[in-house]
Amino acid sequence: MDIFITFRIAINALYRNKLRTILTMLGIVIGVGAVIGMLGVARGAQSRITGSIESMGTNSLFIMASSQTKGGVSGGWGSITSMKVDDSDAIQKECSHIKYASPYIPVGVKLVRDNQNWSSNAQGTNEHIAYISNLKTAAGSFFSAQDVQSATKVCVIGSVVRENLFPSNEEAIGGIIRINKIPFKVVGVLESKGVSGGNSDQDDTLYIPYTTVMQRMYKQDYITAILASATSRSDTAYAKDEVTELLRQRHRIREGEDNDFEIHTQEELAQMVGEFVKVFTILLAAIASVSLLVGGIGIMNIMLVSVTERIREIGIRMALGARGRDILTQFLIEALTLSLMGGVIGIGLGYIIVVIVSKMAQWPAIVTPFSIILALSFACGTGVFFGFYPAWKASKLNPIEALRHE
Repeated sequence: MDIFITFRIAINALYRNKLRTILTMLGIVIGVGAVIGMLGVARGAQSRITGSIESMGTNSLFIMASSQTKGGVSGGWGSITSMKVDDSDAIQKECSHIKYASPYIPVGVKLVRDNQNWSSNAQGTNEHIAYISNLKTAAGSFFSAQDVQSATKVCVIGSVVRENLFPSNEEAIGGIIRINKIPFKVVGVLESKGVSGGNSDQDDTLYIPYTTVMQRMYKQDYITAILASATSRSDTAYAKDEVTELLRQRHRIREGEDNDFEIHTQEELAQMVGEFVKVFTILLAAIASVSLLVGGIGIMNIMLVSVTERIREIGIRMALGARGRDILTQFLIEALTLSLMGGVIGIGLGYIIVVIVSKMAQWPAIVTPFSIILALSFACGTGVFFGFYPAWKASKLNPIEALRHE
């Protein structure tokens, strides 16, 4: 029998039972929508996190003092005080694959201006941090090397700090704020960068010269970490090896002994995030695929009912010359049509889910051709797999017994 005639018969059979057809498709619609939605949400999250990481500089290195353990209790990263300012200077001067290096001292601070107050995180650095972390000022400028050398009480603030301390669009540049009760002059306001991969707000921070932190605020002679940037993204691995060798020499670490520092690169962080998102995506897709499985069982159930209801019709078609494979093809087409139509509608539902979630979470809505093809292929495969047994059962009916069926 002509395949187009078989297809028309199958479509007519589905059309005669519109409500049952719609309800049967519902499982596939939800399944495909869930797959598209979950994959889109995962892709959007990955894009957001990757973008945040790249905004901090793809060729940057984070060199921090290791944690110290006493009595079985870890002091946390930076608890070893062997990292010095001279280490940062040596890294910039002696490592050929390092372009800039900056001491780094993070501190929690209480900020006060007139009757406004705000708790934030200050970062003691030098003037090179603007290049290392890809920081740009929306107003004013970054502090200078002279400010660092003189331990000047100046600061560069993020947009969140500015909004909370200088409301009603007041001019921030030149303003005085108290950081832990010490007055500082605002010389720059940073452009907004948003939330980073670590879920911390990059705009809720301020930068001050590390010398000011060490001499005027805490009276310490060590630094917590060193931020550095490689000469290029491709040189990051070479830069890491150079820094490791240099610091082992400077800290007199013998061969076979563990480092008293750790080095992490943005590239490693991006790869780690990518692997996590990949596993997370597979998990979400697997969970969403359960809906497709339920939809497939629904298709099998309805197709078995349809075969039972149309036994006499099948007998008549066989008596008029239809072969078993024609009956098999007809019912497979019905099952495939159900899953395909449900898949198409599910794609639209999935896209709506992605858009809604992306609006709420404020990250890009990403629906890739791969996710669409995957969901449709899974839907069609489900339809054929669960529709085969009812179709095979119909094709094996005895024409005489089928004609006798009431």
